[in-house]
Amino acid sequence: MSSGAEPARRRGGWSRRRFVGALAGTAAITAVPAPARPGAGGGAGPAAERPPAAARSEPPARRSGPRPLYLGTYTSGDGAGKGIGLATYDPDSGAVTGAGVLTGVANPSFLAAHPDGRTLYAVDEQDAGAVTAVRLPDHQVLGSRPTGGAGPCHLSVHPDGRWLLSANYGSGSVAVHPLDAAGAIGERTDLVTHSAPPPGPGQRGPHAHQFVSSPDGGHLLAVDLGTDTVHTYRLDTSRGTLAEVSRAAAEPGAGPRHLTFHPGGRYAYLADEVADTAAVCAYDPADGRLTIGPPQSTGTGSGRNYPAQFLVTANGAYAFLANRGHNSLTRYAVEADGARLRLLDTVPVGGDFPRHIAFSPDGRLLFAANQRSGTVTVFAVDDSDGGLRRVGDPFSSPVAVCALPL
Repeated sequence: MSSGAEPARRRGGWSRRRFVGALAGTAAITAVPAPARPGAGGGAGPAAERPPAAARSEPPARRSGPRPLYLGTYTSGDGAGKGIGLATYDPDSGAVTGAGVLTGVANPSFLAAHPDGRTLYAVDEQDAGAVTAVRLPDHQVLGSRPTGGAGPCHLSVHPDGRWLLSANYGSGSVAVHPLDAAGAIGERTDLVTHSAPPPGPGQRGPHAHQFVSSPDGGHLLAVDLGTDTVHTYRLDTSRGTLAEVSRAAAEPGAGPRHLTFHPGGRYAYLADEVADTAAVCAYDPADGRLTIGPPQSTGTGSGRNYPAQFLVTANGAYAFLANRGHNSLTRYAVEADGARLRLLDTVPVGGDFPRHIAFSPDGRLLFAANQRSGTVTVFAVDDSDGGLRRVGDPFSSPVAVCALPL
């Protein structure tokens, strides 16, 4: 569905993603039922062999000295960047300092790091989509592989560190690539196109917007904006192939974009780009089934707004939602062990069109990449009440669409 922000001739194509581009006085609470507890031999299958959940109840200890910050952008179009932005940030003050650009990757609009911190991955968001690996810390490009689809917009690394997962927005497909011991990407092992259900209201086809692992690594979830569906897959970790195990339907026309899990692993929060809503989802680790709760307010009022992404604090007490259009971060209190979100307020983001938000590894800083203003703003996060306080000046970065602090 078009947001109305791009020419009509481009509507329905993957390129629309590039251009979808006051405090709330009423509290909102939404809860969903807890999923059934898995019993002995509850069908977890291969998940039992995977590592424990990556989520922590407390963030890691703060590291001293400048830390790396990587910035995703587009390398084509007006005001484009030239590659992956390189910067550092001070973990105490939040101040960001530029350190150059890594060229050679086209439209690196989304970035992710390997769990061991030695490799950076970027999508190449083009018609002939690809994913690229970059060795850290020397920034040597290890090579690229085609995703088999158009306009890849999201990627993630499986918790076991052996598989790269990517979502092709333009062709509505998800891909799996193996990773070797050095972090390099191998030939694609699977590609699944979302052929059902049919597109939602105003959509012309499937648009896979995210492909991510559950916290325990037992299942993979693909959020499809075009079909208002979240698909759950099981990954065969010996062959790198996918088997769909369930589908969860969002409200028709919701346009789900990104899903973020609560640290407890039994609930997740879904950002609905088109409907300007959010939803609490129950997740059953035994069979991977997701149950999407009713839509609730983002607290942004009646203006045009396109929610982008949720973050949840490591202690599971607060959630933040980036709002493009309203240019704010909605702050929620997380209640009932993750089953309920209570809207607290909205905080001005200090930039235009916050497309991506990320915590520093210790959780004390929040970075917002603001696409239209070409800036990154940094907030200090208060552990006690989830309060956000702007720190430092906005850092300029062309078409800033992703900020990844390590």
